[in-house]
Amino acid sequence: MCSPMSPVSKLGAMLARATFEPDMVMTDGANMILAENVPLGTDPSTATIEGWMPFPFVFDTLFWGKRHVMMGGSQVDQYGNQNLAYLGGTFKQPKTQLLGVRGAPGNTVCHTTSYFLGDHNPRVLVPKVDCVAGVGYDRAAKLHPASRARHEIRRVITNLAVLDFETPDNRMRLRSVHPGVSVDDVVAATGFELVIPSDVPVSREPTADELAWLRKLDPKGIAAREVKS
Repeated sequence: MCSPMSPVSKLGAMLARATFEPDMVMTDGANMILAENVPLGTDPSTATIEGWMPFPFVFDTLFWGKRHVMMGGSQVDQYGNQNLAYLGGTFKQPKTQLLGVRGAPGNTVCHTTSYFLGDHNPRVLVPKVDCVAGVGYDRAAKLHPASRARHEIRRVITNLAVLDFETPDNRMRLRSVHPGVSVDDVVAATGFELVIPSDVPVSREPTADELAWLRKLDPKGIAAREVKS
């Protein structure tokens, strides 16, 4: 079960379902579970409805622990703590109010979570988030073992690179750079010290077949608007 929460992450999930994971179930954004991919920006009313997801069942699914959520974030720090609640000020008197913590605490503690950030810069990849919504590895380590058993921040995917936390102390590591981006570019755009392996590969580019699917699944180019060029 996959729960993409933005156009880019939904496009990626639909591409996976179209090319190698046909049985993938997608949730969030609608209370219906659809049998087929519905291209971004198109009418889903003619799609085959396989099931439905009433709001209480969303939480049953969350506690079940077997889904992978792809969330965004206004700030993410070196241990994967994520903020989408507010910027500046205090919890009671924020300078800029955002979405609130939403489902981030439950998502990050109960099942695998990744983040997509369309604009990789030092104001987003920060040394310390202003408010913890999604729980990172340093905070999860202080929980009871049973409470953190399903905690996993798997990937941070940005417009510059792919990052993970596969280090001894679970600090963020540069996993690959996208074509045309250098390691120095990523370091300069990050507000904390990244773990940099001796060999950093270039992210795989889509195949011709995958590009054709991406154009078919996003005919209006909606996902591209989410990424800073």
